[in-house]
Amino acid sequence: MTHSWLIDRRHVLRGLGSFIALPLLNCMRPLHAAETEETPRRSAFVYIPNGVNTLDYQITTAGKDYTFSRSLKPLEKHRSVVTPISGLHHPGGLGHHHNCQKIWLTGGQLGPTDRNTISVDQQMAEVTSPHTRFHSLEISNKGESLAWTADGIRLPGMSRCSEIFAYLFEEPKNGTASQRRELRRKGSVLDANLEEVRSLERKMGVEDKGRMNQYLTAVRETEIRTKRADAWLDVPRPKISDKDRQRNDRDVPQTQAGDYFRTVYDLIVLAFQTDATRVVTFSSGLEGQGLAIPELGISQSRHELSHHNGDAGHMEKLTQSDTFSVEQFSYFLSRLADTPDLNGRPLLDTTMSLFGSGMAYGHSHGNANLPLVLAGGTGCGFKHGRHLDLNQGHFDGYQLDDPGQHYRLCSRPANTNAHMSNLLLTMAQKMGVETERFADSNSELEL
Repeated sequence: MTHSWLIDRRHVLRGLGSFIALPLLNCMRPLHAAETEETPRRSAFVYIPNGVNTLDYQITTAGKDYTFSRSLKPLEKHRSVVTPISGLHHPGGLGHHHNCQKIWLTGGQLGPTDRNTISVDQQMAEVTSPHTRFHSLEISNKGESLAWTADGIRLPGMSRCSEIFAYLFEEPKNGTASQRRELRRKGSVLDANLEEVRSLERKMGVEDKGRMNQYLTAVRETEIRTKRADAWLDVPRPKISDKDRQRNDRDVPQTQAGDYFRTVYDLIVLAFQTDATRVVTFSSGLEGQGLAIPELGISQSRHELSHHNGDAGHMEKLTQSDTFSVEQFSYFLSRLADTPDLNGRPLLDTTMSLFGSGMAYGHSHGNANLPLVLAGGTGCGFKHGRHLDLNQGHFDGYQLDDPGQHYRLCSRPANTNAHMSNLLLTMAQKMGVETERFADSNSELEL
């Protein structure tokens, strides 16, 4: 009870020779600190490629007294903790459909030679990562994640469930000492690069210095993550129950789409429950592909189905695919609701999750009126139970019986001020990011 075993964080930082944010390890935490520590906040971002069948997806009534559309019906049981959102768009993505996925979380404006900007999940991770073993977790069934660094570099994503489980919960195969040597070798390389950069910087013009600052930002990020990873090596990984190991430590072929999706969601829940990380992105496919769903008799990819040209059969299959994706997301919300946080509250209370796509109408690559659902996070201050419709007051009403009119709404925004970056800004602020602007945001959203 004397606290004589406590290690002062500043003392540890001096020992490393660098003032960086280290994880709050148990040896630095006073007795009973957990009783007063604020409950962690978490975020998950889930992406489906190529938009949706908007005729079956669109909710037409704003406010609380709305009726779920056919595609969103699986979310009915979560009505009190979800907010479907209509009318948002990324101005930088209009007319540039190949970039829809790339800018979904960045709000960037990408031309042929432009570099992307930081994604909102990585801004959140800058706040949360001092407290977790892993900065963030990127999952993508094709390896290209939704996450982008401050230097505009896309982070790689993992796809195999057993690989994700091992990354999160297994000790390194070559042992801790080997991993520490590798981390410190990486640190030495970074130090050498910085020395060389500083000697060159004095000779650079203004434009080159701007580019160099971008590079240095990326190097500093890597340096901080390397030192944090080193600090975590001596902290045992959480013990996983046999039940959770059987559920998660396995390879699920992506031809079993339902089993694959649910296993990925189980892994995210387990990562949040053990506080391995607090920020996760999951891209379920690329714009040119997207998983087929053999168990529903759908052999085509979402890309094929989205380019339906009005074919009734393809449109029906696209609706089935949309509904299937929503069903899996509903499963994720149920698992969050049933899983206790460190303080006994449901994870769903403190986990905000955004589900959606960077396109609305895939056939013509329409990327206005984006299909989005915000869920969970009531403990972060979100108030759910309504359809937030930012089209209202800016158009003549939904005309789902006239597809051409509705598709036009999905190609050109009715409300030009309704930027998706406003939503991303609001989510970032709820996660503790101290900023008044994100990308091209022009206001916060009242959620």
